[in-house]
Amino acid sequence: MSLPLEGRSAIVTGAGRGLGRAEALELARLGAAVVVNDFGQPGRDGSGAASATPAEEVAAGIRAAGGRAVAHTGDVADHQQARELVELAVAEFGQLDILVNNAGILRDRMIFSMSEDEWDSVIRVHLKGHFNTTHFAAAHWRARSKAADAPVYGRIVNTSSEAFLAGSAGQPNYAAAKGGIVGLTTSTALALAKYGVTANVICPRARTRMTADVFAGFQEPAGDGSEDRLDPLAPEHVAPLVGYLASPAAAQVNGQLLVVHGGMVAVVERPWVAAKFDTKQDAFTYDELDALLTPHYADRPTGETFAAAEVLGLKHE
Repeated sequence: MSLPLEGRSAIVTGAGRGLGRAEALELARLGAAVVVNDFGQPGRDGSGAASATPAEEVAAGIRAAGGRAVAHTGDVADHQQARELVELAVAEFGQLDILVNNAGILRDRMIFSMSEDEWDSVIRVHLKGHFNTTHFAAAHWRARSKAADAPVYGRIVNTSSEAFLAGSAGQPNYAAAKGGIVGLTTSTALALAKYGVTANVICPRARTRMTADVFAGFQEPAGDGSEDRLDPLAPEHVAPLVGYLASPAAAQVNGQLLVVHGGMVAVVERPWVAAKFDTKQDAFTYDELDALLTPHYADRPTGETFAAAEVLGLKHE
């Protein structure tokens, strides 16, 4: 019996640790040949010297288990290095079929305290990094589709965050980058559909190096015979969804946003129009807007915004 991703090749960025590592291992388990990308800096804020070790160890583990994998240790936020990443996948495996964008850093600060560098660096790694790899993968698929005069197989899985959905107050740079990734994904989904390519975005919740302090108060299973249970915040809860979205079974899933963690997947609907107001004149005046909008918002709950903070309460039942 063949595996769902047998004969396919994939890139997973930020795959040396945490979520990316779990995703790379899952894609390999499902039969894909994997390019394991990780810049290898030890600090979750992107600090420290780059290292080839994390990516090489994951690639070696995949090969030891009988799979195919190579390491790439470049910085996906660098346009040329992102090009080289896609070129490596094509050179090693003949073509690229799957792109999973996961690489990221954190530099948390309140908006009034955040420095320009703290803003720029997070936007660069998350949003520009997603763009760079997507750009070169999209060009590869478009060229193949035109040469074949037919759609090709292409899957993009991007990584957003509940910080974007819920409006994380201490992460304006991260929330903005993750919101931008959603916009990038939906635009890409519409642009590439005719070439046979899908693009979807996940908002995962997991205990990783980046979130160790965030989830420090959430106990891992232990002590009462539950030590064999999977940590509810383990990255392995997220990886199967990535494998599914990368597979032929998800051909009709495109431009979608899904929240995933702890044995739960939630499909998030697009925004809807809650109210609409029309001017009675040629154009709105201040007084007319005051008469329409002020009563509309008067009875809304204090603190309610466009952010969907209720997603933070989602859990496996």
